[in-house]
Amino acid sequence: MLIVSMDVSVLFFAVPFISADLNPTAAQQLWIFDVYGFVLAGLLMSMGAVADRVGHRRLLVIGATGFGIASVLAAYAGSAEMLIAARALLAVAGATLMPSTLALVRHLFVDEKARTKAVAIWTAVMTGGVAVGPIISGTLLEHFWWGSVFLVNLPVMIMLLVAAPILLPARTGDRARRIDLWSSVLALAAILPVVEGIKTLASEGWAWWRPLIITAGVLAGWLFVRRQRRVSHPLVDLSLLTDRRSAAPVWINLIAMFGILGNAIIMTQYLQSVLGFSPLTAALWSLLPSVFIAFVAPLAATLCPLVGRPAVMIGGLLIATGGFVVLAGFATTNSLVVVLTGATLLSSGLVATSTMVYDHVIGAAPTERAGAVAGLLETTSELGGALGIAALGSVVNALYRNTFDYPGAVGQEARASLSGAVATGRDGVVEAGRVAYVHGLVGAASLGAAVLACTAVMGAWLLRSSAPRSERESVHAS
Repeated sequence: MLIVSMDVSVLFFAVPFISADLNPTAAQQLWIFDVYGFVLAGLLMSMGAVADRVGHRRLLVIGATGFGIASVLAAYAGSAEMLIAARALLAVAGATLMPSTLALVRHLFVDEKARTKAVAIWTAVMTGGVAVGPIISGTLLEHFWWGSVFLVNLPVMIMLLVAAPILLPARTGDRARRIDLWSSVLALAAILPVVEGIKTLASEGWAWWRPLIITAGVLAGWLFVRRQRRVSHPLVDLSLLTDRRSAAPVWINLIAMFGILGNAIIMTQYLQSVLGFSPLTAALWSLLPSVFIAFVAPLAATLCPLVGRPAVMIGGLLIATGGFVVLAGFATTNSLVVVLTGATLLSSGLVATSTMVYDHVIGAAPTERAGAVAGLLETTSELGGALGIAALGSVVNALYRNTFDYPGAVGQEARASLSGAVATGRDGVVEAGRVAYVHGLVGAASLGAAVLACTAVMGAWLLRSSAPRSERESVHAS
């Protein structure tokens, strides 16, 4: 899981080297970055269902083999087109690994307390991988060529291929369960346009055709839901999204990822362009919240039997709300301590929430459907992250443009983004850009705090009369 999540961010420092070697166009450079996340998000639900049919360990081994081969292809890609294709193959293999690992946790840990701790570790590793990716890539690029950021995957995949047949149970999948091809196609057609549309809306601004792309994805999603109600073997159990007791944690997880990734994209530029850190130094400082995550996830697992999952979920949301409040109230001080305090509260609270969500939903899932349920959870995580990047990024960009104030002549690029202001090299323009960006950060953090606070209130209301946990899990399992 560390390697799969790490590959989302591992290219942050490698782009200049790849550009010099492969000479990609601007569009190809974007696809080198984005194709991994897009394909991963689009295939998670389908691969979860495939895991239930062919067996979780078997698909894990197949995925690890594919991930290793695709890593070699990416490392030695001779053209931008080949690198894009290799990144897409990495995503296909990654989509098999993510639901398989979580489903295996469901099989391996029958005891509730042990499973909760295992899910906590799984969540911490998954979240930490995104933060670790830039650190590893920056270190490797100091000594090796850009392909090394992909070859680092190989030792882990080889160890997995050796250990999995020995340590993991071999369970025969449900061969009688058919994989509905049209459901898989509709899931892909729904998720890809929505994720692509809302991400580019935040990064590139308004264009008339972007809402059309999102609308097409929503329409495909509606057709997907209709088909799930009609087929005998649906790809997704819709009760997970409609029943109050099971749907609330799924939607809470979406909002948790909204906060985590939405804040991450803002903090990256804040540390580099406002506080003036180099990319590697900024990445090292951004790793600090992940250190706390390593302790928070197990702590959430410890608190669960004492106060219950709903209390930990809602408590995590409230702590994260406090993190956004710190950023909104004190970001104008341009203090590294303030920023890291807010980011740590935010990340710690939301990881505690996500840990309880995964444990709640996976623990209640029938073992023969654990892969499909895991795929659904991870898909909502991807969608939540995309929404966070789009919503909070758009607020920052809009407030930046509205508050940028420089009396002299300055190019349109400087008035459009902080990176454009920094590129001018003029002290007055750079300072005006930094002030405007901080105003944008305050607005985005305020929106984030409002969203998390409303989610906490709504989540507490939806979970208020839930049955005792043991009873609830038996109901869901049946």
